[in-house]
Amino acid sequence: MRNLRKRENPDLQRSLFGEILDWMLAPLLFVWPISIAFTHYFANSVASFPYDQSLREHVAAISRQISFVDGRAQLALPGLAQSFLRSDEIDNVYFHLLDHGGQLIAGDPELPVPRKPEAFLNREHSEVHFRDDEYRGQALRIAYLYLFDASAPADLGVLIEVGETTEKRSQLANKIIASVILPQFVIIPLAVVLVWFGLSQGLRPLTRLRDRIEARREGDLSPIALRRVPEELRPLTEAFNSMLTRMQHNVAAQRRFIADAAHQMRTPLTGLKTQAQLAVRETDPAELRHALRQILMGADRASHLVDQLLSLARAEASGHSQQTLVALDLEHLLREVVETWVVHALEKCIDLGYEPAGTVFIQGNAFLLREMVNNLLDNALRYTPAGGRVTARVVAQGDFALLEIEDSGPGISDEESQKVFDRFYRVEGTDSEGSGLGLAIVREIAEVHQGAASLRPNTRKVREDEPPGCVARIVFPVYRLQPPPAAIAEPVRTGGFA
Repeated sequence: MRNLRKRENPDLQRSLFGEILDWMLAPLLFVWPISIAFTHYFANSVASFPYDQSLREHVAAISRQISFVDGRAQLALPGLAQSFLRSDEIDNVYFHLLDHGGQLIAGDPELPVPRKPEAFLNREHSEVHFRDDEYRGQALRIAYLYLFDASAPADLGVLIEVGETTEKRSQLANKIIASVILPQFVIIPLAVVLVWFGLSQGLRPLTRLRDRIEARREGDLSPIALRRVPEELRPLTEAFNSMLTRMQHNVAAQRRFIADAAHQMRTPLTGLKTQAQLAVRETDPAELRHALRQILMGADRASHLVDQLLSLARAEASGHSQQTLVALDLEHLLREVVETWVVHALEKCIDLGYEPAGTVFIQGNAFLLREMVNNLLDNALRYTPAGGRVTARVVAQGDFALLEIEDSGPGISDEESQKVFDRFYRVEGTDSEGSGLGLAIVREIAEVHQGAASLRPNTRKVREDEPPGCVARIVFPVYRLQPPPAAIAEPVRTGGFA
């Protein structure tokens, strides 16, 4: 009943103890009626055996008193013997003797005969058989025998039947059933109590594990020791420890983010405060305008830093939340983002190019991927001098898709190319303003998409005199179940390089 209520309302609180108890006792309640039925059947069989033997002896005693004279059977059974045959204080005993024609020779004329009289002519039936029948409204157990005259030319003989009512058999069967069933009314409740006690003791390790978890301090994320954990609870404990480890990483990342953000925000805010204090004291209009311009530039840097911090927080949160990725065209997304940077590239006199490669599908999050491309383009445009070039492309290589942002900036060494993906790291000797978070955000978003980010020197130069430059490359796994391909886009460039 408890299981039925829970299936009707799955929100009900479930008890592991109750579930185990139900599954242990339900089979017992199902098997008990079956055991009673088997007990009843075997009790009747056991009770019938001695009384059947007595009937068999009665039939054998009568058969010894039969003789054949000129093919006719004669019964030499005195009245005293018949009285002894019928002497029973509980049951009624009946008998009769019939010839091969069904004529009564002796005994009770209304006693029922076998339903297959043709067997009367078969010598193979010359042994005692038993059957159940009715006589005068009473259940009757009948033993019968076909006795043949060995000297007769044909299979002629007589039918001997002795019937007895079944009262003694029923009483004995009831006593056997009672002797088996009645102790069960004591044993089964005792078994239930013992099962309940055994389950209570067996679930104590689970209770101890619960107490150990409840006794922990709020900030304690250390793994639970597996030394005293039962084998059945070990997978659950290991999964819980794995969750604690992930929580430790999340908390450490949050603390690191807060510490980094506090440290990085302190510098621009201090600069803003200093510039504001200078502007308050300044009386020269030209110097005042210069101070206000410095305040505006500081506010822009602070705003950019806040945007980068928020982007990094979103990328980290997406990586830990295991959010669903959908199929999207990486080439189409890259083109859309590049078009939004055209005006900015023109303002800096940089040739921003885009090389189409056809439809390339990956599984990704469009918002995060746009954020990643924006950071790559922002980084490339910051470090590329006026008159330089920046080229964006998508390249399909087997099972992988390569997104590349190539620039003609000052380039980067192999050692620095690994460090620039760290938070707040900036290459020494660069004059370009930045927060040092752009490539860290790129790496976080690439990992969310099972990709890898790298920065390497540019090996393709358009002019011999241009700076070495570098290539930012993100490698994604290709999504194979592609929809119908879209039309290949035409090249889009903003400067003089085709």
